[in-house]
Amino acid sequence: MMERIERAAEAISRLGRPEVAVVLGSGLSGVLPLEGERKLSFSEIPGFPVPTVAGHAGEVAVGRVDGREVLIQRGRVHYYEGHELAEVVIPVRAYALLGVKTLVITNASGGIADGLSPGDLVLITDHINMLGGNPLRGPNLERLGPRFPDMTAAYDPELKERAKEVAARLGIELKEGVYLATPGPSYETPAEIRAFKVLGADLVGMSTVPEVIAARHAGMRVLGISCVTNYAAGIAKEPLSHEEVIETTRRKAAELGRLLFALIPELN
Repeated sequence: MMERIERAAEAISRLGRPEVAVVLGSGLSGVLPLEGERKLSFSEIPGFPVPTVAGHAGEVAVGRVDGREVLIQRGRVHYYEGHELAEVVIPVRAYALLGVKTLVITNASGGIADGLSPGDLVLITDHINMLGGNPLRGPNLERLGPRFPDMTAAYDPELKERAKEVAARLGIELKEGVYLATPGPSYETPAEIRAFKVLGADLVGMSTVPEVIAARHAGMRVLGISCVTNYAAGIAKEPLSHEEVIETTRRKAAELGRLLFALIPELN
């Protein structure tokens, strides 16, 4: 696995060596244009898994945001596509080898908590891993991080405060919540959503948690922002669909893009 990560990092290094990376989730690939962009598709990067889901472009680009060099990952792969969790996190681990210090991760989610509605942007404060696995399982990659990484502050407190400050300055409402990850690809049942709410989950989705675990293992600081695309099962009045997810994220793309454009130059 380390060889795959190293080969991927070497290929991406030809695009540049930014210190900030942004992962754009379902339907969000176009929210953040880059100046002087250089890019590679996932299929052009040795060792990278390739996305198969609509709404995930599957490319890595490096360019500038307000003068700062940034790596943008447009789309991602998921556990439910048949990849092992260790494969899902190859991109994040490759960025760590490149020297990326800060990871901004975005996703689409279902709203569980009272007060969350489709279209809300939510700062992820913590997560619950219900995937039934961990991307660090197996031999530890000592070059990246320790055998038993601490996850007490998986989502960096200072970065969360900075995001709230920037959102307030822009007049963007940024709510807060705990994200719970399920394996997918089926949506959750109403009974599962009721159980997740008891566990303390505010949001539910099928990504992000493996990437955050791998990033923290490698010592990267993490900021997570979720776009609520639908009410979760049992709360929603209509059947859930991936088309609804993509449509909602497209409608909120401009607002998220404004937030990221202003926030990225201020991230350390």
